[in-house]
Amino acid sequence: MGTDSSLLYTPLHSLHLDFGGKMVPFAGYSMPLQYADGIMAEHRHVRTHAGLFDVSHMGQVRLRARSGRVEDAALALERLVPADIVALKPNRQRYTQFTNPAGGILDDLMVIAQEDCLLLVVNAACKQADIAHMQARLDDCVVEPLPERALLALQGPQAEEVLAGFDPKAAPMRFMDVCTLNIGGVDCLVSRSGYTGEDGYEISVSAAQAEHVARLLLGNPHVKLIGLGARDSLRLEAGLCLYGADIDETTTPVEAGLEWSIQKSRRAGGARAGGFDGADIILDQLANGVTRRRVGLLPTGRAPVRHGAPLFADAALQSPVGVVTSGAFGPTLEAPVAMGYVATPHAATGVELTAELRGRGVPARVASLPLVPARFKR
Repeated sequence: MGTDSSLLYTPLHSLHLDFGGKMVPFAGYSMPLQYADGIMAEHRHVRTHAGLFDVSHMGQVRLRARSGRVEDAALALERLVPADIVALKPNRQRYTQFTNPAGGILDDLMVIAQEDCLLLVVNAACKQADIAHMQARLDDCVVEPLPERALLALQGPQAEEVLAGFDPKAAPMRFMDVCTLNIGGVDCLVSRSGYTGEDGYEISVSAAQAEHVARLLLGNPHVKLIGLGARDSLRLEAGLCLYGADIDETTTPVEAGLEWSIQKSRRAGGARAGGFDGADIILDQLANGVTRRRVGLLPTGRAPVRHGAPLFADAALQSPVGVVTSGAFGPTLEAPVAMGYVATPHAATGVELTAELRGRGVPARVASLPLVPARFKR
């Protein structure tokens, strides 16, 4: 398969072609949807062994306070996000969101604390807007994009064994720990995290060394390359949001069920309550509730119920109560899985709804998230 000059390429583009990746446009990049084994087999391989994902299309950004104090960078970032960044210890990572004045989500991101700066990982489709947002609002900081960095994700129950074979320091790491590991002579900044619901690691490496590191990892018989298709079905079973589908500028963290990511210090009565965009709306929702909630859904039958499918309280499709935001076939459950927003009175686990699929009604039961239990190493 050749190249498309209208798309950007990650440092692993040639590797994907060498391994027979089916390349598709995604967030402006040419990315592998799947390889020869197919999405179902790739999904199951991650659940049982270890899968290697190229997530180099994501944005990596260094945030450094002009004062040189990492505490000042953390305080500055708290003007844009509802999480407690000040309390984040060096070599730890935290999930949060950029919010807008209406309380909506501009993007979701990971924040890593280091001794002298913060490192951010943002979504590919949003990274230019995120960088501009920080540059416009954080004049007391230097916002430095890191395009020379690639990002790999090694996910699955055998990820620890594989990575510890290169550097034993990988084994004692816990979920959201960050450490510099040596992989085949290459220093990589590694977090014990990922977006599959499985234990695993995300590996930030120089773009020039990315293919070398990837091929070393693929030299282990437990490791296979995994494409975007299985990444989507894995994160959906894990109840994890996809920006632009399950969360966007019209959804708040509370509606999305992400209130766990807002620590007590940023809530009403906390040491640094509010102070971020949309705080008045989000804190009110924390106190008084919301009119809709993101929920898991288990449709009956075998056909997936996709993004945009209306949800109804009745089988006759007369009483609309919500909409599906993500849907696919879940290989682990061997059944369709979905997420969506429903009116709060219909959001309790076990409530029976009806999704519209090509003009007919499909029963769909509200299920607690995650749909498949997470296996993070706490």
